[in-house]
Amino acid sequence: MGPDRERDGRRRETVRAVVYATCGAVLLAGCASMPDSGDLRGVESTPRQDAQVRVFALPPHENAPPGQIVQGFLEALTSDDPHYETARKYLTAQAAKSWRPDASTTVLDGGPTADAVHAGGRDDTDDYASTLTGGRFATLDSQQSYEPADGQYRATLHLTREKKSGQWRIDDLPQGVVMGKSDFLRNYTSVNKYYFASNTPSQADAQLVSVADPVYVRKKVDPMTQTVSSLIEGPSRWLGPVVRSSFPTGTALKKGVTSLAPDDQNRLTVPLNDKANRVGSAKCTEMAAQLLYTLQDLTPTGVDEVALQRANGSQLCVLDKNGAETVAARGVVQRPEFQYFIDAKHRLVRVSGNDSPAADVTPVPGALGEGVKQLRSAAVSRDEETAAGVSLDGSMLYVGSLVSGGSLGEPVLTSQGATKADRLTTPSWDGDGDLWVADRDPRKPRLLLLAKGAGEPLEVRTPGLDGRIEAVRVAADGVRIALIVEKGGQRSLYIGRIERDERAATASDGAPKGKLPAEPGRAAGQKADERSVVSVLELDSVTPQLEEVTAMSWAGDSRLVVVGREQGGVQQMGYVQVDGSTPVGSAPAALTGVKGIAASEDERMPLVAYSEEDGIVRLLSGAKWQKLVEGGSAPVYPG
Repeated sequence: MGPDRERDGRRRETVRAVVYATCGAVLLAGCASMPDSGDLRGVESTPRQDAQVRVFALPPHENAPPGQIVQGFLEALTSDDPHYETARKYLTAQAAKSWRPDASTTVLDGGPTADAVHAGGRDDTDDYASTLTGGRFATLDSQQSYEPADGQYRATLHLTREKKSGQWRIDDLPQGVVMGKSDFLRNYTSVNKYYFASNTPSQADAQLVSVADPVYVRKKVDPMTQTVSSLIEGPSRWLGPVVRSSFPTGTALKKGVTSLAPDDQNRLTVPLNDKANRVGSAKCTEMAAQLLYTLQDLTPTGVDEVALQRANGSQLCVLDKNGAETVAARGVVQRPEFQYFIDAKHRLVRVSGNDSPAADVTPVPGALGEGVKQLRSAAVSRDEETAAGVSLDGSMLYVGSLVSGGSLGEPVLTSQGATKADRLTTPSWDGDGDLWVADRDPRKPRLLLLAKGAGEPLEVRTPGLDGRIEAVRVAADGVRIALIVEKGGQRSLYIGRIERDERAATASDGAPKGKLPAEPGRAAGQKADERSVVSVLELDSVTPQLEEVTAMSWAGDSRLVVVGREQGGVQQMGYVQVDGSTPVGSAPAALTGVKGIAASEDERMPLVAYSEEDGIVRLLSGAKWQKLVEGGSAPVYPG
């Protein structure tokens, strides 16, 4: 057994070749063992590699036993082989033909554990099977959309000895690929695709609103071509009902185009198939804007210009970065001028939004800054001309303009909750100037929408919501909403999709009359009225690992900053993507006792937080947390 184990060990060391692109050196990477018999063994994930390292698998060894075939196949799944050609060499011809590795990706906490190869249960003695198990961490679907996962993974690989060659090969396996978390982080990177909100018109002179749709692509397998193809194919199933793409249905890269790269002028040429041949100039510039925004963060410099071509090679249109900004807004339309919070006198105050450490805190113009009504929280419209404030006891919502001498008037909404904790949440403004707020009254908990911050509140439908809303933040694009939901003493962060149906007449009991097709869009400036139906659908938890989410805020096109605590852990602050994944990069510097956090979707702006120990503090880029004022609470950016 000793010599056999040594030979097996030497064989396992040659399963994978690691190639350093910078120097061309080839190293042999060691692999965890997957024995032919004995106890369960973990197939460990590959240690994290340098960003310039590319990993390639080696084909099966001549006369390799079943255990090594399973091991080699699992290692090949984590390589940088573009089409998994080496992985297919571990399969029979029929299995290689029917296997679809792009169907899904299952990510496990560690590498998949393969049990000892055992008899496969068929009449033929030349068949074996191996069961793969592990704890689920996440999945990618066929559209490369990420979703957190839990529970146990279990799948079986069946092997047979091929009669002609006498070699062991896998003849039955699940679709997709499986790998450990560290291999996933080495192999994949998150990219935002951009589409247009359905509630913005498709006109050459109209400013469209772009919406980020994050997907994961293999970062060392021509990620630019992958990303462009994914964008053209269309949005994810979750986001699809509220966005549109300007690429005509059926559009794809021209047949034979296998790689895309910018030229020395940083211009990317994208040849399309004949489905795009008759696209007009306005629609073409929208397509180009989608590409420019999508590729902006894929490379260090982005792409400066995009040229789209017809199938015959003639030019459809050309668009540069400046032109894209005239077609569509990416995220926030303009950089916020101020940061806001409630001071010790319960007034709404503001501080300059620049990066200067010096802070000049002043009350906002108008009644909300004059202390006419004492406030406990507020929200400022995205144009910074209007604000909404919740009274100190949480029962009343006021709306006032941010101009000197402006009056406040009567509350636009009143909660009947018995205690402060059972009344109104901090409100939030969407991109159309509508105001959102949740009433936490246990007798009638509701999510409410006030068109332009006035009029009769519209109750927003929340089918599938299980718990009570404790916090509300609407994204700048107006089609996504972040909610902190409390249930059973646990507070979790959810992302929901906002859908609007203006044609669905509402019955007296609030149910829609008839079954009219959904119309997510709402023309700019059109008010929600008694005939409107607004819903928040498909709420997805994006912080399943946190037992308590204390505060959150949008911090980018598809990113939020979250303050929370794991079970049995301490409070922490970090970023999370709208799909539940953790973005690459460092978390904000630690801060204790955080009760409120504010970030801008313009990622150049500093974080602002309310700490019980330090009051209102601000985190400038490349600096430490700095105290603004000792007293104060409820920091917010416009939105």
